[in-house]
Amino acid sequence: MIRRVFLVLVGCLLLLAAAVAINTWRHGSRQLHVAAAPPLAMDTAGVADKLAGAIRFRTVSSADDPKLNADEFRKLHAFLEQRFPLVHARLKREFVGDLSLLFTWQGSDPAAKPIALMAHHDVAPIAPGTEARWQVPPFDGVVKDGYVWGRGAWDDKGNLVAQLEAVEMLLAAGFQPRQTVYIVSGADEEVSGQRGAAAIVKLLQERKVRLDFVIDEGLVLTEGVIPGLTAPAALIGVAEKGYVTVQLKVTTAPGHASMPPPPGTTAIVKISAALKRLDDEQFPGELKGVARELFDTLAPEMRGLQRVALSNLWLFGPIVEKQLAKAPSTNAMLRTTTALTIVNAGNKHNVIPGVAEAVLDFRILPGDTRQTVLQHVRDKVGPEVEVSIIGRSTDPTPITSTDTASYRAMERTLRSLFPDTLVAPALYVAASDSQHFVPIADSIYRFSPVRAKPEDLPRLHGTNERISVANLGELVRFYHQLLRNLNVPAP
Repeated sequence: MIRRVFLVLVGCLLLLAAAVAINTWRHGSRQLHVAAAPPLAMDTAGVADKLAGAIRFRTVSSADDPKLNADEFRKLHAFLEQRFPLVHARLKREFVGDLSLLFTWQGSDPAAKPIALMAHHDVAPIAPGTEARWQVPPFDGVVKDGYVWGRGAWDDKGNLVAQLEAVEMLLAAGFQPRQTVYIVSGADEEVSGQRGAAAIVKLLQERKVRLDFVIDEGLVLTEGVIPGLTAPAALIGVAEKGYVTVQLKVTTAPGHASMPPPPGTTAIVKISAALKRLDDEQFPGELKGVARELFDTLAPEMRGLQRVALSNLWLFGPIVEKQLAKAPSTNAMLRTTTALTIVNAGNKHNVIPGVAEAVLDFRILPGDTRQTVLQHVRDKVGPEVEVSIIGRSTDPTPITSTDTASYRAMERTLRSLFPDTLVAPALYVAASDSQHFVPIADSIYRFSPVRAKPEDLPRLHGTNERISVANLGELVRFYHQLLRNLNVPAP
């Protein structure tokens, strides 16, 4: 009897192992095989000089003061006009919301849906007290050691200069796009894009414009960022998380610190308990949606146990999810995240405050909404805590399908330029101006081929922001080749 049970167990294990092996083998590569793009002669040093010049204008935007640094923005506009003469002579340029730019490059086929290339030319401020840590002053716009240094080199003047350079080169070669091309550059992306991108969308809506696709900043060409993946990966953001800022408030009777009330009854204790519950009992994580498609796409390119596990999530899903949840970058793909950011209570050492407040930042996974976040918070904190939304908020964007001609054009372009790079859809966990284009665009992609290793990620909005001269040339070539590919039907 025992021998029979043992044989049955062994048989079941062999069948399971066979199923896992067959399923792993069946998960073949999803990467396109395309011919290499033709070489492109380019003055990369000249492009780097243009970006360095653009960095020297201190285009820091403000949510409260639309006119802050307006002179710097206008100087940048004049600089761009000087350095990209064909773009400004042959494309229609409009100023929207005073400081944002909209260029229109008329296509040859009026029936073809237009596209939009996006980048913003405002930049994040320099954190006070960190200026001395920069290897090159952040607004000097210096080319040094093979890099263009300064605020905006990566986010996002590099993309704008690359787009304009690609169009300038195509114009010089007599190229005309089949689809009308809009170049959109907001002047307030860092402070929500209401005066720039949102106003441009409203203008295009009035003109009855419907876009085939939009490509904006977002994810990048990663190297060594995804555990278990040795090849570089071009991650195309096909959805964007929403966000909401929630304020908690507890009101109790104030009093003198010499006569404290019973334990557990002060405003500080109650709000601390509420925050502890929210931190302990966060939204559940699950490998689904865009994250699932990302790892389904990359699984065949991995080796050993990682390939086996990701190719058989029906069996190893819980283990994979547990591992992904350990790293902040991958954990953010799995769930609506909870971040405790501000706590305020009290103003004198011997007074027990009657009011305690806290602020939490939630980044909302597609499938959740601002309302589900509010309900989650209220369920955890209880009736004694007042819950409200403060500031601007938005639900997650819809998920762009990867089964479209525009996604295949992106994929084809990347594989022809970066043949050793894997292309996969992914979730953008931050925010971009492209969110405003949801009402008028069939597809939205958040990507630029900025090369980024783990040590580069802190440079974004941080210290020593830079982009290599060679990589800047790759950005130009990407936009140049993408526009050319859109004129040629896919084989």
